[in-house]
Amino acid sequence: MKYVVVKNNEVIPISEIPVLEYGRFMETIIFTLMNKAHNHCVAYFGFPSENEVRLFCCIADDEQHVIYVSSSVVEKAQTLSSFTAKNFSFEKFEREIHENYGIKYKDHPWLKPVRYPFNSADKTQTIANYPFFNIDSEELHEVGVGPIHAGVIEPGHFRFICNGEQILHLEIQLGYQHRGIEHLFLERKKLLQRITLAESIAGDCVCGHTTAFVNLWEGLCNYTAGYDLKFARTMALELERLAIHTGDLSAMCTDVGYQLGSAVFGRLRTPIINFFQIWCGNRLAKGLIRAGKNNYPFTEDLAKQLIDLIDNYEVDFNEITKKLFTLPTVLARFEKTGVVNLEQAKMIGVVGMSARMCGLNRDIRSSHAHDLYGELDYQPIIKRHGDVYSRAQIRREAIRQSISFIRKLVKKIPSAIKGENYLSLPSADSFTISLVEGWRGEICHCALTGENGELVLYKIKDPSFHNWLALAMAVRNNEISDFPIANKSFDLSYCGHDL
Repeated sequence: MKYVVVKNNEVIPISEIPVLEYGRFMETIIFTLMNKAHNHCVAYFGFPSENEVRLFCCIADDEQHVIYVSSSVVEKAQTLSSFTAKNFSFEKFEREIHENYGIKYKDHPWLKPVRYPFNSADKTQTIANYPFFNIDSEELHEVGVGPIHAGVIEPGHFRFICNGEQILHLEIQLGYQHRGIEHLFLERKKLLQRITLAESIAGDCVCGHTTAFVNLWEGLCNYTAGYDLKFARTMALELERLAIHTGDLSAMCTDVGYQLGSAVFGRLRTPIINFFQIWCGNRLAKGLIRAGKNNYPFTEDLAKQLIDLIDNYEVDFNEITKKLFTLPTVLARFEKTGVVNLEQAKMIGVVGMSARMCGLNRDIRSSHAHDLYGELDYQPIIKRHGDVYSRAQIRREAIRQSISFIRKLVKKIPSAIKGENYLSLPSADSFTISLVEGWRGEICHCALTGENGELVLYKIKDPSFHNWLALAMAVRNNEISDFPIANKSFDLSYCGHDL
């Protein structure tokens, strides 16, 4: 057997995952599974022992709605042939494996550090001596931006190589705030501590990452969430999606100098996040999502407040979007700016909105449905041009779709069930994978447990892990003045990448 087949949130014994010789492992992943257009890699990571690393690879089949899991044991001192040389979408996964365990690849084209973790295999690799790509030319110049950001967001360094105003190359260096959050999942033994960690993976995607963790944990504990828990999680995910897309449209207006749009979209975002404050006492929804229980049941009174909010929101949203998407000065900055085409998207392995902007249908809500998405008749929003305008259109349509789902959900409010249901101890010697579609795209959490059910590995992948390279590709041949709008149109996460 070359692989085992699992579904989203399914738990299996680790012993069921085949262990292949590395050459056969590569052949299975690259030439058998990744040869199909509807398959893509959702996780590829290592689990170390003394002198060896067991590599686990999870390939999602978006057509059959299953995940193929295979593994191989290799020595840390080995030099391997890289998956990346044959399928570029593995480049970041293999760089991380190299950084964490010292495994070398003889033909990886870009074997550079990813995060600078405290326990990296090579301590001589520091953020201060990062090997930037450079071109020796009197006609070209370099522009460095960051790591201190001009605004209030997180640190990251952007190194441009330009010919005058034209960007020829952009290299993005992250890793300034590596928190070791995956290791903390093993150190912290209490469930509440681990949920708090999940809420802290990416501050603008609390609902997405926390839902991934609780779905995974409930699976490990052989607990089936009821309608009330699935309702709360789905509602929270759609409110988070609505709030962030609204805020990003505001920021995109700011970056092209459309002050009215910036002000109105910014104002519209505020009551959405304030509703989380009313619901659970926190504007980012921290405290709302818990494994096996719901401390803040959704009520008829909350539903009335939310529908009133949405009714008022829609009037102003429809008016300002009509202005935004017909204003020539805005369209001149949005259209044909920051383009990623379908071929590039497939090569990089992008996910979420960054895939759907150029015709690549990747959306966990439809391909590996979780919570109540199987009941909502969800249809992914697909655009074709891969530019800032396509990303803006997806945000506009996603907002309308979220409003539609919220209106559907409040028609079937579950009975208020407060208090904790019994969660058994996690299954021993087990593997599980949880996929959730956050507002940025595909979130993936994986876990391995030991002989007593304790966590021995916790692996997190934010969609930004895939998509930062898409931003670097998008700005090539654009003017450097277009970088802010291209960057904001993706709105990728620094902390979600750095973990």
